[in-house]
Amino acid sequence: MPSLGGRLAAISIVLVGASHYDGAMDDPSRQWAERARYDLDTADAMFKAGRYLYVLFCCQQAVEKILKSVIVQRTNKLPPRIHQLARLAEIAGAAVDEKQMDFLRELSAYYIPTRYPEDIADLALDVKEEKARRVLSQSREFMQWLNSILQ
Repeated sequence: MPSLGGRLAAISIVLVGASHYDGAMDDPSRQWAERARYDLDTADAMFKAGRYLYVLFCCQQAVEKILKSVIVQRTNKLPPRIHQLARLAEIAGAAVDEKQMDFLRELSAYYIPTRYPEDIADLALDVKEEKARRVLSQSREFMQWLNSILQ
């Protein structure tokens, strides 16, 4: 396997050993935003495949990562390792309205910390196509709004 040399070491140091971004790697805010876009694209693919629970999970991940991108950009610090979207929005200083805050709270329920079948089955019970479509649409809108902050 090819070595990434010093670049990998620099990334490891920044991500593991520091709470502030020190410029040792590419813009971490941009990297978080790119991962968010990837997760939203994955949510689209899951929707097309009829895997509606995973649409919501990928949307949760996308919104979490775009919020973390804003946090990095505004604070020049690595984002906290939490998954509650409403709390991340507060930390990001995003001026979300009540409708957006309700959406963030709803979406946070679809962070899947475990992959045990019984837990996933319980979550999947109320996830149908229409809900997945709505959440995907709201996630796109929310991410577009946050991307405008990053510009």
